[in-house]
Amino acid sequence: MTNSNTQAINSGYEILVEKKSEGLIRRFFVTFRHSLGLIWGSIYTYIQQQKAAGRGWSIITIILRLMLALAWPFLNRSLIKQPFPVQFRRRLEMLGPTYIKLGQILSLREDLLPKDITDELKNLLDRLPALPFPRYLELIEANLVLPVWIVFSEIDAVPLGSASLAQTHRAMLRTGEEVVIKLLKPNVRQIVVNDTRWLRVVGFISNIFLARFQPKRLINEFCRYTLLEVDLRNEAANAEIFAANFKDEPDVRFPKVYREASNENLLCMEFFRGSKPNAEVLAKLSDKEIDNVIRLGVGATIQMIFRDGFFHADLHPGNLIIFDDGSVGFIDLGMIGRFDSDMRKRMLYYFYALVMGDPASAARYLVAMTNAGPRSDPEGFRRAVEDLNRRWLRSPNFNEFSLGHLILQSVGLAGKFHIQYPGEIILMVKSLITLEGVGNVLAPGIDVAEAARKHVQGILFEQISISKVLKEGILVLPEMMDILTRSPLVISEMLRFAESYVKTSRENPLAELKGVIFGSFCLLSGAVVFAFDGPVLLWGFLMVAGFNFAIYGFLRRNR
Repeated sequence: MTNSNTQAINSGYEILVEKKSEGLIRRFFVTFRHSLGLIWGSIYTYIQQQKAAGRGWSIITIILRLMLALAWPFLNRSLIKQPFPVQFRRRLEMLGPTYIKLGQILSLREDLLPKDITDELKNLLDRLPALPFPRYLELIEANLVLPVWIVFSEIDAVPLGSASLAQTHRAMLRTGEEVVIKLLKPNVRQIVVNDTRWLRVVGFISNIFLARFQPKRLINEFCRYTLLEVDLRNEAANAEIFAANFKDEPDVRFPKVYREASNENLLCMEFFRGSKPNAEVLAKLSDKEIDNVIRLGVGATIQMIFRDGFFHADLHPGNLIIFDDGSVGFIDLGMIGRFDSDMRKRMLYYFYALVMGDPASAARYLVAMTNAGPRSDPEGFRRAVEDLNRRWLRSPNFNEFSLGHLILQSVGLAGKFHIQYPGEIILMVKSLITLEGVGNVLAPGIDVAEAARKHVQGILFEQISISKVLKEGILVLPEMMDILTRSPLVISEMLRFAESYVKTSRENPLAELKGVIFGSFCLLSGAVVFAFDGPVLLWGFLMVAGFNFAIYGFLRRNR
């Protein structure tokens, strides 16, 4: 066991100074103070812009200058004088883990925020102060309700990482397995819970005045993701789901979770002894091995998003591991994205059209996934995206016009046409952009669209294969049998109608069209059920019955 008196931090981490958890009311005033400071900062920035434009003495500017003069003694002047994007980032950092996480998500929302702000938010701290090692051990023991040495034979005193929510160290179990211990920092959960309560209130109020940006929906999405991250049992479950989804892919690995040494505050999982993708790794790998790593990384990401609808939403180079045998592993699985069946299919069709060189269809599928408001211009957005897609197709590679660049520009266009994307799509965009960046490290100038084409085609063909249709039909067979046994009156009425139709006099011309009309109705109903992914036996039955009724009616009328 590493001695607890060993130097706590010796790798450049600042020491985390623990503070007493702030109550809900106090947290409100802290947040309110920084929000107010940000408002004054925006006023100061606006006044400076007006002065530079020669409008420093307009009526509005004079009023704002008088208001700012009254508040000036109470403001942090060194911060106020910074450019507004810098003020915004600094305020988020001072507010703590919840707001750092919020800023990291907002840095992706170029459809909502100006680019200078999203660029600055990408500089948010990702190497935060760490707990002293003795305190780290103390918290592990409190969570295990056991002395540390009973479970672990060794724990490294130097952190592997220290983020806004948790701190990780490498360790070894008594049974000999190398593991990583991830510990939630003290008071983080209560801070996040209090912050998300107030953020939901802010979202509700903001929605009244800024409905175009849908702040309530965006904040609710963020709160839901962050609350899941502060319960480490969710990350454990995510790792097990990914492992199950890739059970037939031995070269794509996810860390094993040791449940007996894990709970909501503590996560013990397999340590991956491999390398992060960088230039040094590239120098050690052969061209064949590099191609294999790219194939596995691209294939795994495409499968997560377009086949499983359950994907790694915090993918960056530090979360991808390359093993000596050429296999790959994914770590840090706390934030995941989910697509329901309908959204997953639309995403698949969009991406398929994109990589197959069909810009018009890709634009149409993308528009179908967006949320339009009262002032939205979906048709204008579709045309703009289609033009952008055509420009990308002329040189689809990392150096000239990357896939990530294309998707980011498409996201940016949404704000111009008052259109919003669902939060899951933004998380997916982040994953694809990161994938392209990692691929470019391993193969400079990589064309991710070309690399992804085979994988996307495979998933699409799998969706429409006969075996899949038959399998889905068998799955809904009990439901169909239940419908049939519960609907004898409907069947009886259909047969009686057919009998009466045969015996009907031909004196009424409209009577001759009943079979055609009823058959057409059945065909239309079958098409609607098919369009909404209904049971294959139901829409198949309706279409066959409709076709037969229509043919019979037509023949009766013309005999």
